[in-house]
Amino acid sequence: MDYVSALVPPVVMAVFFVGVIRVIVKSQGGANKAKEDAAVDAALARTQGAGQAPAGTDA
Repeated sequence: MDYVSALVPPVVMAVFFVGVIRVIVKSQGGANKAKEDAAVDAALARTQGAGQAPAGTDA
């Protein structure tokens, strides 16, 4: 029975990993895709805008 106790943790981890991957794949796209894309675009615009100094300053 030692082999059963040795195999249980890897099997549980594998099942959990498969579940996490399925959730990630299922959450891609769908109704929230446009909202997520808009949030990413806004964050990118903020970071790109913050990296540029105004034209009249010596930075």
